[in-house]
Amino acid sequence: MRKLCSCALAVLALLALVVSLSAQQGPLNPKAVALLRWYPANLTTSFTVGLDPQGVAFDGANIWVANHDSDTVTKLRASDGAVLGAFPAGAGPHGVGFDGANIWVADSLSSTVTKLRASDGALLGTYVVENHSYSPWGIAFDGTSIWVTNAPGDRPPASVTKLRVSDGAILGVFDGGTYPRDAAFDGANIWVASGGDNAVTKLRASDGAKLGTFTVGWYPWGVTFDGAHIWVANRLGNTVTKLRASDGATLGTFPVGEGPAQMAFDGANIWVANWVSNTVTKLRASDGANLGTFPEGDGPMSVAFDGVNIWVPNRGDNTVSKR
Repeated sequence: MRKLCSCALAVLALLALVVSLSAQQGPLNPKAVALLRWYPANLTTSFTVGLDPQGVAFDGANIWVANHDSDTVTKLRASDGAVLGAFPAGAGPHGVGFDGANIWVADSLSSTVTKLRASDGALLGTYVVENHSYSPWGIAFDGTSIWVTNAPGDRPPASVTKLRVSDGAILGVFDGGTYPRDAAFDGANIWVASGGDNAVTKLRASDGAKLGTFTVGWYPWGVTFDGAHIWVANRLGNTVTKLRASDGATLGTFPVGEGPAQMAFDGANIWVANWVSNTVTKLRASDGANLGTFPEGDGPMSVAFDGVNIWVPNRGDNTVSKR
């Protein structure tokens, strides 16, 4: 009888804990980064998008996926994955970014960026980035301007283009190193992964001045910011490097899966899309500890966090996973 009572009390305590956590979560605010409560990493749902999905971004309510071979961008409702539309972009869309009102798409095969109104996907403009010989790849927003990495960037300074958000006017073209891929904003500076240099370049956002070049791993591809540090995915090295944002000092290099491409920060952890091994790796941001490597679809390229869930486009099976 005593054992039965103990079991009953344990069940009641568990139920109370679940109720307490639900009450703490409250109404979902996807714009706020949750700090303490996380989802189970092994629960995955996938949704069909366009052909060869690559880039992904979150606009506060919806997920946008760039479909490289369809020349479109798919808009999905983050709450349930419902497709809200597929909108034309330029040729070969890859990188995607959100400026608070609009979606910007790097059109890798047409040397342009496309601006879409986030509310309805309306085309607001198509802008040439500096030189038709370059391939726009990554997008970063610094609060007032859009930064576009142009790969291959083997003829500096035509490597990173800064555009005015209001009208797409070019505000400057800056040296981001050889073959720049991804870019991230740290609150004051733009960090560019320079694949051909095995380094990241730090540019002052206000004027594009180069503040430093820092060696990382073999062929850096993705880059993200966790509030204090810069994380760089080294695609050919199968590692991720952590740098101190203030001075670029290396704080650690951590093994992940094969072919790490792009990453996202969820408020406590770094998620890495491992393109070759069809997995995502979760690293604790505080110390780089590996918290798990989870199976994905075919060819995961990038990652976005919606405040609750991780979204991963899978190039080989034309889906985006929600986990």
